[in-house]
Amino acid sequence: MQRTLSIIKPDGVASRLIGEVIRVFESAGIRIAAIKMKQLTRREAEGFYYVHKERPFFGELVEFMISGPVVLMVLEGDNVIARNREIMGATDPAEAAPGTIRARWASSKQNNIVHGSDSEESANFEINYFFSQIEIC
Repeated sequence: MQRTLSIIKPDGVASRLIGEVIRVFESAGIRIAAIKMKQLTRREAEGFYYVHKERPFFGELVEFMISGPVVLMVLEGDNVIARNREIMGATDPAEAAPGTIRARWASSKQNNIVHGSDSEESANFEINYFFSQIEIC
């Protein structure tokens, strides 16, 4: 079993898509091992996205991620990192495959509803950033 972090971003929460996104994951046989809603602080968002600190979009990304609550989830399943990324679709919804979360509901490259870890290394960092082991079932 592999684990990954998934975030329903502020635009997904504001659009009342929490249940729809969860339904997509569960319909694909992915288990939710932990879940919580949180309003990120600036410090938390900057720490989470530290790998992008030197990129021109860093400030906008942080502002977006603190603009409203997010839903944090630990997803679990066989090859779940790759499966989650396939289910989410391309970062740019205009390039996302039909039926993916981003193709269905995202409005832009930044406002793209969900985040998912891109590797086992990222997943380990991201899960531990938001969840203690005692919170994961």
